[in-house]
Amino acid sequence: MGVNKVKLSQDENLSIKISNQLLPQAKQRIDLYFSLPVEMGISPSTLNAEDYFYSNIKSHSAYYSAKLHLPLVRSRFISQHFEEENKNGQSDYRLNLNLYSYQLKIALDADIKQTLKLKNSEEFYPAAIELAEQIANLVKKLRRYTPSDSKLSSFFENADNYLSWHIEQSFLKLLSKGPKSSDFATEREFLLAFCREENNYRVVCKYNSQVTLDDPNRITNKMRLLQRLIEYGVVFQKKTRYLDLNLKRLVRGSVTAVIMAFVMVLVLNARSNFTEVTVALIAFLGLIYGLRETFKEDLTSLIWRKIQKGRPKWQNLFRHSVNQKRILSQILWLEHIDSKDLPKAVNELFQQRRQQNKQAARLLHFRCDNKVLAKEFLPGYEEIQQQIFFNLTPFVRFLKKGAGRLYSLDGQKISSKAVERRYQVNLILRNVDQEGEHFQRFKITLNRSEIVNIEGILVSDD
Repeated sequence: MGVNKVKLSQDENLSIKISNQLLPQAKQRIDLYFSLPVEMGISPSTLNAEDYFYSNIKSHSAYYSAKLHLPLVRSRFISQHFEEENKNGQSDYRLNLNLYSYQLKIALDADIKQTLKLKNSEEFYPAAIELAEQIANLVKKLRRYTPSDSKLSSFFENADNYLSWHIEQSFLKLLSKGPKSSDFATEREFLLAFCREENNYRVVCKYNSQVTLDDPNRITNKMRLLQRLIEYGVVFQKKTRYLDLNLKRLVRGSVTAVIMAFVMVLVLNARSNFTEVTVALIAFLGLIYGLRETFKEDLTSLIWRKIQKGRPKWQNLFRHSVNQKRILSQILWLEHIDSKDLPKAVNELFQQRRQQNKQAARLLHFRCDNKVLAKEFLPGYEEIQQQIFFNLTPFVRFLKKGAGRLYSLDGQKISSKAVERRYQVNLILRNVDQEGEHFQRFKITLNRSEIVNIEGILVSDD
């Protein structure tokens, strides 16, 4: 979905993903306007924007190759560094190994996904065979350059172990979800044999203990750890900073100072009016201090909301994990807004909905300003990929379970079917870059357990 390299897609059952590619020194602004039906129960009092940001919005940035089907870090590139491993040093070897391994994983994931879209056995099995042969050749090239230095062998074994396991899991998933046909038993057996070979390879290499292999949780968690290890140098390190911390302290201090000055005036007046300590004086002073504590927080919150409205709240700074060079800066906003705060073009897109879909809604606005700080990337890479993940689970907390049954009459027989209650979130994605301003509109249909459908709507539709 999408144009201009900004894509919105489903990630997991109740999460969506925004993906885009950025060039060196590029600048880009992305806005998301969520229109949430009032019946979903989402409001500033039930969904704190800051809590949602920290718990349910994640950013991920890494080097990217558009040629996903053939890793950009080719065998000649990695072999050059492998052959000169002693000359280049440990960090160079690890970085190039990780670049190759990461690209190999991304390529495999992309091709598996594409192959699973083939529902016809006549198309599915030849494509799967071709994919298996391509991957087999790529891992052979990787294993051809096993390092002789014992200091580097652990890096190689970790990457090789993970890739072998991931390849086996990917093809087992492919065969499990792909079409079944007795006419292609030979092809299916070829793919199963390929999976067995990878499994046996890890056994021969003694990569994993039997105790680990016997426990699905242990082997899965170990492979997650190995996956993170091969991301070193490819996936950037992220540090999040809250931008208005000092301003918030200033507001809180200023409000406290003003209230304290007012309280002191009342206290001094009370002392001049009461010549001696009485129960009435103590009660009056207690009332003053009680009112101070009550109104201080309310007043601080009110003033802070007014000041913070429309201001950026966070900065994500991404650095290269090897040399700590700054690669990308993100400035982020997230806040509940009113309809009057919508840009004219966005409001017009929301108004294009059919009359029956124009229900009362709350608006949530997310904004991300990307600025690539690096003037150039690693050799062979012209882009980085930025991904933002939104977990929609907090959106469905207050949704009703089910919606009863639908009855129908078939002759003299009355039948019924269970139906689920679904909700529709409208979303406008705005992308501003050097090429101009671009809009996309989506309808996200969901229930309590999953996103049922994401439909892209042409912005010119009535």
